[in-house]
Amino acid sequence: MVKTKLIDGFPFVNYNKETFLAQETLKRSRDFYEWMNLRRTVRDFSDKPVPKGVIENIILTASTAPSGAHKQPWTFCVVNDPVIKKQIRTEAEKEEFESYNGRMPAEWLNDLRPLQTDWRKEFLETAPYLIVAFKRSYEPETKSDGNRQILHKHQNYYVTESCGIACGFLLAAIHHAGLVALTHTPSPMNFLSKVLERPENEKPFLLIPVGYPAEECWVPDLKRKNLHEISVWY
Repeated sequence: MVKTKLIDGFPFVNYNKETFLAQETLKRSRDFYEWMNLRRTVRDFSDKPVPKGVIENIILTASTAPSGAHKQPWTFCVVNDPVIKKQIRTEAEKEEFESYNGRMPAEWLNDLRPLQTDWRKEFLETAPYLIVAFKRSYEPETKSDGNRQILHKHQNYYVTESCGIACGFLLAAIHHAGLVALTHTPSPMNFLSKVLERPENEKPFLLIPVGYPAEECWVPDLKRKNLHEISVWY
């Protein structure tokens, strides 16, 4: 039974989280790591359809992420229309061509060589869905000032951090559903606001193709850093 109470006039509910004995906790944490360690960034997508309900559930999972002052400063735009996907690919390739042919310094290009990426982004049309995450810097509110209606910009907080966490949840949910994804960040990404006709308070954060892997799918043979390289214990 859910219990409620008011704290300084605001409603709170009691929270009960299932816990486990130490041995089971260790096993579950190890199992989850080993399963997540199988996740890979994929550029070879199948055009096999994905049920809309799967994408809806993935986005709902992303929405459970914590956010600054619980403002939930994100909008996830889902693109399935092939005409819009083609527009996005065309605009993304324009920016990527410029990046690979002048914008990115030699060191950056050299770091990308093991990944064998280039400006061509055919996966933007092949993947059945593109999820475009937008970050909301503020919420527009209309307030009365005498006989006038004025626009008030109600600020959101820790917007970039909040959206980053939500996209992490999104990627885990995609992996859990048996699908694959790619975190794509064409720079600059302003064209996404124009193509998708997003309001002024939203800025593109991440472009994520989602779908099944192609029948023949290749990924770089990369090694992740070990625990000692990524953690410092005190």
